[in-house]
Amino acid sequence: MSNKSAIQSLLDPALLWPAVVDSLRKLAPQTQWKNPVMFVAYIGSILTTVLFVQALQGQGEAPAAFICAIAAWLWFTVIFANFAEALAEGRSKAQAASLRSTKKNVLAKKLDGTRHGDKWFPTESQNLKKGDHVLIEAGDVVPGDGEVVEGVASVDESAITGESAPVIREAGGDFSAVTGGTRVLSDWVVVRISVNPGEAFLDRMIAMVENAKRQKTPNEIALTILLVALTLVFLVVTVTLLPFSLYSVEAAKAGSPITITTLIALLVCLIPTTIGGLLSSIGVAGMSRMMQANVIATSGRAVEAAGDVDVLLLDKTGTITLGNRQAAAFIPAPGVIEQQLADAAQLASLADETPEGRSIVVLAKQKFNIRHRELHSHEATFVPFSAQTRMSGIDYDGRQIRKGAIDAIKKYVASLGGVFPEAVAKAADDVARRGSTPLLVTEGARVLGVIELKDIVKGGIKERFAELRQMGIKTVMITGDNPLTAAAIAAEAGVDDFLAEATPEAKLKLIREHQNQGKLVAMTGDGTNDAPALAQADVAVAMNTGTQAAKEAGNMVDLDSNPTKLIEIVEIGKQMLMTRGSLTTFSIANDVAKYFAIIPAAFASTYPQLNTLNVMGLNSPSSAILSAVIFNAIIIVFLIPLALKGVAYRAQAAAQLLRNNLLIYGLGGLVVPFVGIKAIDVLLGVLGLA
Repeated sequence: MSNKSAIQSLLDPALLWPAVVDSLRKLAPQTQWKNPVMFVAYIGSILTTVLFVQALQGQGEAPAAFICAIAAWLWFTVIFANFAEALAEGRSKAQAASLRSTKKNVLAKKLDGTRHGDKWFPTESQNLKKGDHVLIEAGDVVPGDGEVVEGVASVDESAITGESAPVIREAGGDFSAVTGGTRVLSDWVVVRISVNPGEAFLDRMIAMVENAKRQKTPNEIALTILLVALTLVFLVVTVTLLPFSLYSVEAAKAGSPITITTLIALLVCLIPTTIGGLLSSIGVAGMSRMMQANVIATSGRAVEAAGDVDVLLLDKTGTITLGNRQAAAFIPAPGVIEQQLADAAQLASLADETPEGRSIVVLAKQKFNIRHRELHSHEATFVPFSAQTRMSGIDYDGRQIRKGAIDAIKKYVASLGGVFPEAVAKAADDVARRGSTPLLVTEGARVLGVIELKDIVKGGIKERFAELRQMGIKTVMITGDNPLTAAAIAAEAGVDDFLAEATPEAKLKLIREHQNQGKLVAMTGDGTNDAPALAQADVAVAMNTGTQAAKEAGNMVDLDSNPTKLIEIVEIGKQMLMTRGSLTTFSIANDVAKYFAIIPAAFASTYPQLNTLNVMGLNSPSSAILSAVIFNAIIIVFLIPLALKGVAYRAQAAAQLLRNNLLIYGLGGLVVPFVGIKAIDVLLGVLGLA
């Protein structure tokens, strides 16, 4: 989100006025005590209000106007902190309202059996239970989350993902999951409901983005403890000063002891109210940014962990490569010309509707102008690919042309009594070393040559990995390819390591090895076989198109089902941590600056010798205190957009980020209070209020 859009969100009446109302509603004591730092400011507001009432009755320790101003600005400090949190929650509630509009109670066709053709009867979707089977036909809304157990259909998931293009859902495989609220566009499917009422994916999404289940993360808890400790220190100092200031000999001689109002104002100004008031909104905004990226995080802990990951496990296909291998070259065997190989390869691929098969037809057409054949006038029988033969091809006018993997073609040639040429084996190895996949073509027992199928590495992915490396994150490519092919693609993509011929057990072992070294691991997955590894990973992003087992094992779900999103998720997590760290640095630096800026002026009336430390030349002790209190309140307002949109993300090493943080937010936190408090003091003087 840009600065402009962040400011616009503050001014949006649809978010602004509900946030104002919520900020007042949050003044209830049972809400305030959950934030210890702001609770101190809350108590201070109440006490100064009581002192103001006493001043009106002639029992005031200071002028009523001064106490009133202090009380009002302390209340504003608490309200502005509430407003920051309410505004962040309001954005999440708007997202939840959009999701809730997707949730519909529809009539489902519940089957009295488990197969298509069984009798069905209408049942409201809210009454469906886990294990029920429903028939969903063209035009029907999917009544609940489940797995397709029979049939195949195209499904409109735009209500969930925002993507208008329909997707195919079918029984078996990794694309069998359907989500309640989507719509079947064609054909039919039988779905086994996988959740009970109230536990559907949309229900969980709504609860998450409404902040109903947001718990403080470990880092947030640790920071809260630090802030509480700092608050207690200042609280003890203030309580210690109270009797000393009111009843000391110096105070009696000066005739102007430090008032309770001044001590309360001083306490609130010096405790870390800035980060204390914004801490919760930073966490809520982090989850909201995940939602804007179409990622549902089950908790703030998952978002935070994403910012701390050390190792990324990335699938090759669809993440590092485009996913569809393309025919790149024809490499003929000795005694075979390239056009002859291309002709046979195209014939063997005419019935192959896979992206690889279509690319072979196109390459032969482009290189040798070999075009569409009139097969109906010839004796042609297509041989489909099977898991047993691992080959496909065509019987054409007495010719038996096959294409397939190298070991499958070797067995086929041997079964026909042929000899496999060494030159072809060497060419296939060379193709594998380049990171491509060799596909062999044979006519009968004669091997014609090799088709090179090239995995196309995504543009810009190498630069993204370089950025991650600069941040200290190790990237590991996961692939089922052989080690030679995997090594070549890994080198081209610029990943740090790879796992070839990966099995579910190998993935799980790799994750545990890294975790045993004290590292946090992130990975993506979509299949049932990915579930064990997803459950083990610290940040586990399941694809929305994947199986229910994968989605239940993960702690995040990508609605776009884009494996590359894992990199963006890490960036969002790091941005949240950077935002929290930057605002904490700014807040503590603020407190240090305010300490030196206002304490000399505040105590000067009692201890005149301290006036020499009033380097800012503030008009009076009362003006110094009031200026600091006003600054302390309005600085929260100015930082709300930054808390909501996050600190600008930069792919830099931790040491460089720390230096930038100290330079910008540390030094800035020291300078801004001096400038701000002095400006307010001058303004009060101009208005005659100093």
